[in-house]
Amino acid sequence: MKAVLTRVSSASVTVDGEVVGEIGPGLLALVGVGREDAPDAWETMVRKIAELRILDGERGVEEAGVEEAGQSVLLVSQFTLHGRTAKGRRPSWSDAAPGEVAEPVIGRIAAGLRARGIHVEEGVFGAMMQVASVNEGPFTVLVEC
Repeated sequence: MKAVLTRVSSASVTVDGEVVGEIGPGLLALVGVGREDAPDAWETMVRKIAELRILDGERGVEEAGVEEAGQSVLLVSQFTLHGRTAKGRRPSWSDAAPGEVAEPVIGRIAAGLRARGIHVEEGVFGAMMQVASVNEGPFTVLVEC
């Protein structure tokens, strides 16, 4: 499982001209589920998204809390993180999990973050999405688990 976590002052996802997810300060989490991921990798990803100290003041989303600082997570499925580009000009997506495997994993990540008291907005799995963000810092990290 791979993720790109970006600290944002705001981010949104639009599908068919309609905003389906929008946050103020927090993290934009682009998450790609891999074909070879361990069954419990989603739990590690939840912990990383919630606890990585990448927000202002070296705090994590869970530590900052919605009440204190309005921190949220915009979670967007991103199979292209598993694209291989070493050969040729066309990326290979063979390392990405198929949709019927990946969609429930993304759902478990969202539920796991919410269970920790984190406000989560989401994109629409499998849809053509327009993702907009205003990066803070900029501060972006790659996470693999």
